[in-house]
Amino acid sequence: MFMRFFTELREAKVPVTLKEYLVLMEALDKAVIDRRVDDFYYLSRAILVKDEKNLDKFDRVFGHVFKGVQALGPWPGAEIPEEWLRKLTEKFLTDEDKAMIESLGGFDKLMEMLAERLKEQDSRHEGGNKWIGTGGTSPFGAHGYNPEGVRIGQEKGRHGRAVKVWDKREYKNLDDSVELGTRNIKVALRRLRRWVRKGAAEELDLSGTIRGTAEKGYLDIQLRPERRNNVSVLLFLDIGGSMDEHIKICEELFSAARTEFKNMEFFYFHNCLYEGVWKDNRRRLAEKTPTWDVLHRFPHDYKVIFVGDASMSPYEIAHPGGSVEHWNEEAGAVWMSRVADVYEHLVWLNPTPERHWGHSDSTAMIQQLVGGRMFPLTLDGLERAMKELAR
Repeated sequence: MFMRFFTELREAKVPVTLKEYLVLMEALDKAVIDRRVDDFYYLSRAILVKDEKNLDKFDRVFGHVFKGVQALGPWPGAEIPEEWLRKLTEKFLTDEDKAMIESLGGFDKLMEMLAERLKEQDSRHEGGNKWIGTGGTSPFGAHGYNPEGVRIGQEKGRHGRAVKVWDKREYKNLDDSVELGTRNIKVALRRLRRWVRKGAAEELDLSGTIRGTAEKGYLDIQLRPERRNNVSVLLFLDIGGSMDEHIKICEELFSAARTEFKNMEFFYFHNCLYEGVWKDNRRRLAEKTPTWDVLHRFPHDYKVIFVGDASMSPYEIAHPGGSVEHWNEEAGAVWMSRVADVYEHLVWLNPTPERHWGHSDSTAMIQQLVGGRMFPLTLDGLERAMKELAR
């Protein structure tokens, strides 16, 4: 059954991998949940679904495999038989409701009656039980009550009994630019990978073991180094001031990055990069690291990520002494250019919505200094940034 679950998810275009399936089996083997369908649903969803857009596909496959729910294909456009609808509504309507519907003659009669009212009525009507108006019991209009009617000119329903809504209805596309959570950040960061096998040989080399055993005629166990992500990341985090309102998302990004990148170094700065950065905000005035040391210590193949809203006075970027906290001998733009010259792969993640960037001169200046490689700190923006770094 579990293998069927895995294969049907793949057939439904949910991108699950064999490794994730094995993790799920290991979790079940270690009894991390009770033997209940609901618990298994949430466990499997957490392990197998990496993008919210696949949740609906996952739910459909899960219901089909484990709950006996019939799998639904594309909607064929066939009409539901009237007899089915009639039997279904009889379960939920009161005797009074049924009598009212019968008195009107059903749906077709209701539409005919509406057409007649539109021809006959020539003025606004409020209250009453016949004309198209408001606040009455007529089957047609708004802000009234009728067990079966046509809602006209009302922003939204109140009783949920309208059989038709005669209004222009506007719907919004689902937004893929929403701010991230830690799990989504981890998934996006995984796009930046370079797998290598380094270190001690501690992992079983199954194919090598089989080949060696076949050649030698006895069990020949072979080991190999574990496959690791060899990407090295240098993370610069803007802290304080206008960044205080973005603390939550920055903490989630920082936590996810430390999990995904085993070889990562980080430093803090305020507003713009200058001659010194620090690792402990409580001792930032006493224990600073010269930026020159950072540029010389970490090789040019490091991937550099700046995180900041780029919101500051333009003087902080363009002029010596522009920093709000100290006298900087060289302008922030000089230091940003030096970093861009040393590290080919560099991006800036901005937690401010992209639509607001054009209102800030400093944002435009920073964007120019990083060669246009500024991305919003959203799901789509983070994925684009990782693709840029992976080039």
